[in-house]
Amino acid sequence: MDIYGLTGSIGMGKSAVAAMLRRQGVPLFDADAAVHRLQGPGGMLLPAIEARFPGTTGSAGVDRQKLGAAVFGNPQDRRALEAIVHPAVKRERNRFLRRYRSRRFVILDIPLLFETGGQAWLDGVIVVTAPAWKQRKRVLARPGMTAAKFRQILDLQTPDAEKRRRADHMIDTGTTFDATRAQVRRLVACLGAKTGR
Repeated sequence: MDIYGLTGSIGMGKSAVAAMLRRQGVPLFDADAAVHRLQGPGGMLLPAIEARFPGTTGSAGVDRQKLGAAVFGNPQDRRALEAIVHPAVKRERNRFLRRYRSRRFVILDIPLLFETGGQAWLDGVIVVTAPAWKQRKRVLARPGMTAAKFRQILDLQTPDAEKRRRADHMIDTGTTFDATRAQVRRLVACLGAKTGR
């Protein structure tokens, strides 16, 4: 089984591309969705997060705004949170890989792929990209987003140009929805042909 990573900076359209890949029948592991489950109501990470960051969890799970405020801009606290979250996500990912081990290829949706060095063990990386002006427009349209917060997020992410340089495959979402979907279909056909699916 070949394992590919799907990544892209904030506002690049990665979630839309992931949904298109799923509709094409590709097994896709969503690291963010796993985090939401682990931190949601009754999530297994709540006790550890509450112990390290008191007052950031409740009956509805993690209060993302409170937890974000506690770790944003503080590298030591961010690393402490990652030490809680990353091992649990890795266990979820390994369960996914076992479940689909008979498939020729799978895709792991990993937002901070390059930032965490996760690309080293993959068979290839798919980068979702778009023009900077479109990225900015998408992100600033999000509730509660500000230009300053957007800049801080970008500072924590590998630049888009660097991601594109290191990509094995790219999907450009700076075009129409139909054109993006056509790119996704071509990618799935390419990966399937490569692995003899």
